[in-house]
Amino acid sequence: MLISWLIAAFLSICASGAAQIRPSHAPGPLGWPGGPRNNGDTKPTGETQVDGLINIDDLRKAAKRRLPKIAFDFIEGGVDDENGLDHCEGAFRRRELVPRYMVDVTKRDQSAVLFGRTYSSPFGIAPTGLAGLFRPGADLMLAQAARDANVPFIMSGASTGSIEDLGKLAPEHGWYQLYTAKDRGISEDMIRRVKDAGLKTLAMTVDVPSGSNRERNVRNGFSRPLRMTWAVKFEALRHPGWMMEYMRTGTPMFSNWQPYAPKGASADDVAAFVATQTPTSVTWKDVENFRRLWPGKFVIKGIMHPDDALRAQSIGVDGLMVSNHGARQLDRAPAPIDVLPAINEAVGDKMTLMLDGGVRRGADVITALCLGAKFIFMGRPTLYGAAAGGTAGATKALGIFRREVDLIMAQIGAPDLAALGPHYLMWDEDRRRNARL
Repeated sequence: MLISWLIAAFLSICASGAAQIRPSHAPGPLGWPGGPRNNGDTKPTGETQVDGLINIDDLRKAAKRRLPKIAFDFIEGGVDDENGLDHCEGAFRRRELVPRYMVDVTKRDQSAVLFGRTYSSPFGIAPTGLAGLFRPGADLMLAQAARDANVPFIMSGASTGSIEDLGKLAPEHGWYQLYTAKDRGISEDMIRRVKDAGLKTLAMTVDVPSGSNRERNVRNGFSRPLRMTWAVKFEALRHPGWMMEYMRTGTPMFSNWQPYAPKGASADDVAAFVATQTPTSVTWKDVENFRRLWPGKFVIKGIMHPDDALRAQSIGVDGLMVSNHGARQLDRAPAPIDVLPAINEAVGDKMTLMLDGGVRRGADVITALCLGAKFIFMGRPTLYGAAAGGTAGATKALGIFRREVDLIMAQIGAPDLAALGPHYLMWDEDRRRNARL
């Protein structure tokens, strides 16, 4: 009797919530110089609620309202005591930007060149796994937002969109994140597929040698595949818009792993297969092998020590992404912005340095550029946007960063990115702070 009542209540709530997920197909203003407009190959989607949001925290709150706790906590959480999350953001806030006035900043140019391509802004979208759990098709929504904004997008190795679909949608803006499989033949075949899809940059993640202690996930009963326990179902009832989409599209599929799972495998079966293949310990021998196989630009994501940067440079790696995996692997790891100066001193004149982790404001982007990064990537901010408003929400997140970067450049007296450097920062202890590394 109780179960029948719950089902009836669920259907009633879902029906009343259907209007909440009706997409708006208007792409909205983009305003990205040099970036292509939507050409109609995918429909811009989004909630009208994102129109009035003005910063990344607004998008975060909108995503939290829309998602059940188990899903939002997967985005938001770290490991152990989650001190690393605050540390990553706080490391930016400790650094002050010193304005230089009496500089003509009437015209400001934030375009940036990365691996020979000019992008409209010095930032892009970092890989975020399981994006399809938060909104169906979110991976390609993020890719479309990046393409329309003329910035790079890195598809996660744990995405629900496929390499091939990314190649069709955004071949000039899409990168692929490679998670090494225990069966190295799978990884080698993925590299072939990335090449065949026309993508130009491969980002090999090296900072997941094992699982991590993500206590939020444990408390929430999060698993791959997601088990619809009674607790999850009750929470889903409070978020009918999300639940309706989940019911309509079914369990998200790890599309890029599906070809290697047993024939006829369901989404749950593929998720179970992925769990048998990842995570795995990666060695320098793997880096050398994948570098040899991949003809395009080759990036290592997860470097945090100058000596590792030097070794990567000797192997022929094109770029490094200084990252601690969003503080989701080692809670005591330093903030990426804290180790960036030492890595820049070691290899900054030989390799392209990028940074990922803790970026929430345009001022954070400028700070990282002043300390030697050539490009900045962010994951959670654009995922908040996609979760809250689909393509329009991701576009909103990128637009917020673009506007803030522009305003900061004006305030500190930097007409273009070439003007940036440590002379704009009040913090003068970076070299001493990292000397022990």
